[in-house]
Order: sequence, then structure tokens, then C-alpha cells
Amino acid sequence: MATISAYSTKSGRRYRVRYRTPDHRQTDKRGFTTKREAEAFAATVEVQKLTGNYIAPTLGRITVAELAPDWLRRKESDVAPSNYRTLESAWRIHVEPKWGHRRVADVELGEVERWIAEMGRTVTDRDGTVITKGAGATTVLRAYGVLAGVLDDAVKSRRLAANPARGVENLPKKDRKRHVYLSAADVDRLATEAKTNRVLVLVLAYCGLRWGELVALRVRDVEFLRRRLTVHDNAVQLGVDHAVGRTKSRKTRSVPVPQFILDELSAHCRGKALDDLVFPGPGGGYLARPKSTRGWFAGAVKRAKVQTITPHDLRHTTASLAVSAGVNVLALARMLGHTSAKVTLDVYADLFDDDLDAVAVTLNQRYSPQSVGKVWADGTSDTTP
Repeated sequence: MATISAYSTKSGRRYRVRYRTPDHRQTDKRGFTTKREAEAFAATVEVQKLTGNYIAPTLGRITVAELAPDWLRRKESDVAPSNYRTLESAWRIHVEPKWGHRRVADVELGEVERWIAEMGRTVTDRDGTVITKGAGATTVLRAYGVLAGVLDDAVKSRRLAANPARGVENLPKKDRKRHVYLSAADVDRLATEAKTNRVLVLVLAYCGLRWGELVALRVRDVEFLRRRLTVHDNAVQLGVDHAVGRTKSRKTRSVPVPQFILDELSAHCRGKALDDLVFPGPGGGYLARPKSTRGWFAGAVKRAKVQTITPHDLRHTTASLAVSAGVNVLALARMLGHTSAKVTLDVYADLFDDDLDAVAVTLNQRYSPQSVGKVWADGTSDTTP
């Protein structure tokens, strides 16, 4: 059992708790200003020892900055290079300056919540001029995720009994960006105005590839007889270079291709070797993403007089055209590389508004007073008396 003793300091009487750790080593904790505080600590230690939740206080003295490198190294091997780059940046810019020097045992939930609020707060002067602009929801969530992830490691290594960053109540919510969908006629005009990049636009709009998947596509990945594209690589642009790895889902998928696009792909790939890129950039390397305002894609959008879109928006157009053509959600999810049909339904819920309208029409036709009365008059009710 723990014992409590008093001792004198220049600031007055203090109390020390002596106790044995689960491995029977004697240790103590001092500095309690009241005997009640010391007794509460002693009782807590005994309960933790009995339940197997005891954490030696010395283990919690390691700082967040000392634990972070191992967490970051593991993430570097687990996630895509582009994703790791954002995590490392969040650590360096937002997490390390605030928490790097802090011992993990000293991190408190309330302080984490205040930090989250401060990151997202925009400061203005009396005239309303912005002095400092708060970080967006994505930035705040990413920074919080890094801190929570590092502290999760502290829990796994039994340096903490529980993660003090879990359970915060003020995490911001990301606003879902409104999707832009083009019609088939819009796509045709855009592809025409894209000129030498015509086939590229058609593949984006009708096959739903991400840009990195598109530029990593090789001639051998075009299966003309099966009318499929095999998508397994992803070339993510990092500055002027590209990092090549697996797709976002880390799974190879087979994407159906309309015959009219295969016909144009056949002509586009003529004379190329199997390992050549289907859509190479200058010099045969990976094609860079077009500039947002002055690139060839923005120019084609302007000339085609369609809604302002990015190449990624053509992936949304694929979903819209497929739903309009009656493609079932499960097939669409496989085509887009989503982990489940639920993800597809969540992302593209707005595409199914017409289905809701159809439900209302069907219910009206079946159960309106006029319809019910007609059924009884005809004697066709399926209800048994």
C-alpha cells in the first residue's frame, strides 16, 4: 500500500506519496500541497495497479517531438507521397511549434481544444481588415490528426493511459464542395476545343480516372478486346517531379471504356510501344497538370463556353453521365475506385434527387384517394378482408 508523509519546504508543508510499482520497485511522487491531494493520488495508483492500467510517470516525460519522428517514418511508408507531404508540413508548421517541447503526460484536452479554436480563428482590426486569416477546416483537421496520431503512439507504448487529444468537441467540419457536371454535349465541345488533348478529355469524362491515374496509364493498360482500362498506378505531381505509386485505394481496378473512345485511343496509341505512356508530357515523361488559369485546359473550357471546371471535375461528370444512363451504384463504385457503394452514394447523393422525385410520383399513383378508390371499384385490391 502507498504511504503518505509530510515534509517542509520554503513554501510551506508538502506531502510525498511512496508506493511500489507493479514490478515491486519503490518510487515516490512529491509536491502535493494538501494531504487530501496526496491521498487521492495514492488511491488512484492502487486502482491502476489492480486494473493493469498503471503507467509509470517517468514514461510520460518524453516530449511530443521525441515521439513524432517514428510516427512520421511509419506514415511515409504507409501513405502516398503526396499525402505524406501534407502530414509532414502540418507537423512542421502547426504541431511542432505548439506541442513539440511538451511532455506527453502534460497535454490536456482543454488546451488541445483551445489550440484548435485558435488555428481556425480569423483576427481583424476595428475596421474589419483581416490581420491574420484563420486556417481552413482541412488544415486544422490535418494538424489535429497529426497530434492525435503521435499521442496514440504514446498510448500504444504505454507512456499514457489514454490519449488526451481524443474526444475534442470543436473540430471544424469541411464544407462539401458543390460538384460541377457537364452534359454529353458539353463534353463533346470541350474535347473538340482541347484539340491535341481531345482523347485525354474524353477518357477523363467517360472513364472517371483521377489525373494521376490518367498520366500513369501505359499502352499495355488499354485492353482493346475487353474494352477496359487497367488502372494500377498513380503518378502524383510534387512540384515539377512526379512520385509514382499505387492508386488511392491501393487496388488495381478494371474500368470500362465506350467503344467510340476506344476507336480514338486506338489511333492515338498507334506506333507506341507497350510500355510507353498513353498521354506523355514533353520529352516522354509524365504529363504535368494543366495550369488553372492559363493552361490548355482552361483555354479549352473558355472556348467551349462550358461551366468553369478543373480536370478533376470531369470525374464527377463520369458519375453523372453513368447515373443518367442507368448504371447501378455498385458498378459505378467499382469504376471510380471507391471502397464501397456507400462512398459513392455519399459523394454523389445529389445525382439521385430524380429518384426521390420518382418515389413521390409512384406513391401518389399507388396511394392517392383517386387511385385507392379506383382499385376498390375495380375489385383489384390485393388486401384480404
